[in-house]
Amino acid sequence: MNRKHILISLSIALLTACTPQTRKDVTTYTDFPQTVELRAETVPIDTALFRYPFRIRTQGDTVVVMDLHGADHFFHAFTGEGLDYLSSFGKRGEAPTEVISAENIRLCPDGWWMLDSGKGKLSRLNASNHWTDPVAEVTLNEKDILRPLDFARDEEGRFLVPDYSGEARFCLADRHGQLLQRLGTIPTANEEALRNARPALAQAWRSFIDYNPHNGLLVAATQLGEVLEIYQLRDSAHIVCMGPNGEPQFQVSQGYGIPTGIMGFGDVQVTDRAIYAVFSGRTFKELMQSAQQGKDLPDGGRYLYVFSLQGKPLLRYTLDRHISGFHVEEEKGVIWATDVNQDQPVCRFRIKGGVGGL
Repeated sequence: MNRKHILISLSIALLTACTPQTRKDVTTYTDFPQTVELRAETVPIDTALFRYPFRIRTQGDTVVVMDLHGADHFFHAFTGEGLDYLSSFGKRGEAPTEVISAENIRLCPDGWWMLDSGKGKLSRLNASNHWTDPVAEVTLNEKDILRPLDFARDEEGRFLVPDYSGEARFCLADRHGQLLQRLGTIPTANEEALRNARPALAQAWRSFIDYNPHNGLLVAATQLGEVLEIYQLRDSAHIVCMGPNGEPQFQVSQGYGIPTGIMGFGDVQVTDRAIYAVFSGRTFKELMQSAQQGKDLPDGGRYLYVFSLQGKPLLRYTLDRHISGFHVEEEKGVIWATDVNQDQPVCRFRIKGGVGGL
């Protein structure tokens, strides 16, 4: 069962409503000044490797695809324009060097860092062992940091992890996985949830994150609703940018936040020049009706939003397919993406004049 179907089944049982209120301290947008249609170029590769190719990252000529439901391995590396196969790593299992549940991977200058949420552990791989077994491991302090579902690294090698306790927005952990401090607050207008249902509120505000060490920007894009947050970690500035669908809508059932509004963003990237986020916009009502009728709607989003580093909407790309993960190479004018709905799930979009028109 994939994550979309889990959310659909959960949303059938609804109890205490938590409806967002109108906000006065956010920047809002209603549309994008420009819309551009993009057609994908499929990159044929050995699809026997994949079950649910969810994320894609690039570094130089190397492309790494993360398979959310990998049978034997969670990660697969390729090289060159034609994506020649290099290796698979992140072996599924419970042994010390194996992975229970992969959530994300970051291709950093000091190596490739992968997150295993099942163990609450971050592992680093590098070329010295052909990107197979970890050369360093960091276990996050489970007393202070609840099950991590995403992460980023700052220029000092520390880890930024979303905080699902509801006490703050992020946890900042040192290189040994110990909590240094909590950062930010959930920018909700729902005072009742802040008082009585913080863990459920944090679940509803689950966000995909990215950090750029060149400009110090940490960006979070909500999985539900339509909220983009921009944190300037160097001076503590915080921008909340909210679209027409508003903040995440949910109801509380037995302490859990059950989604009711829309599926929002699915992946986010902040570069030196812009912020990119893939957006769905499907309502849970539409998803439930489709499931009841025995129809499968495509997973992912058909829109790639481009914002300035200050959160100003610049451009909306309308894609010819639904994508789950993406990675932008601005200098090359290329957007890599994964489409779990296709037999050949890896594709790329080429942009004339540069990505985002920047």
